Amino acid sequence: MRVMMFMKATEDSEAGVMPSEEAIAEMTRFNEELVSAGVLLDGDGLHPSSKGARVRFSGGRPTVVDGPFAETKELVAGYWVLQVKSREEAIEWAKRCPAGADAEFDIEVRPVLEAEDLGPGFTPELREREERMREQEERMREGVTERHS
Repeated sequence: MRVMMFMKATEDSEAGVMPSEEAIAEMTRFNEELVSAGVLLDGDGLHPSSKGARVRFSGGRPTVVDGPFAETKELVAGYWVLQVKSREEAIEWAKRCPAGADAEFDIEVRPVLEAEDLGPGFTPELREREERMREQEERMREGVTERHS
């Protein structure tokens, strides 16, 4: 089962305050544990919402809204994508995330929708298109890795 863990933003992360060397080292150790356990598929931190935008759809039309966005507690500051055996395993990993004594933040754990979750609307033709797209994504990732090596 794939899950996505979202680290929610804080006032500091939204203000662009970068973590200390110690906090970065602790998070690096945590991420190394995830890699060593073979559960980490992807993960990164995000810039504050002031550097982002939302594309809002109403009546089928898109409107761009530039950040920053008001509800800090609803924003995402970083994420991990894990491959785990269960929701409970994902929660156990989330509970191991490093947090300083004064830290206050939330990590939201959500399962990723898999093909079998989509029901009969995900026809064999659409499944085949999805598979081709995922193969292309993988080739693109490999190309990016090669370019950055």
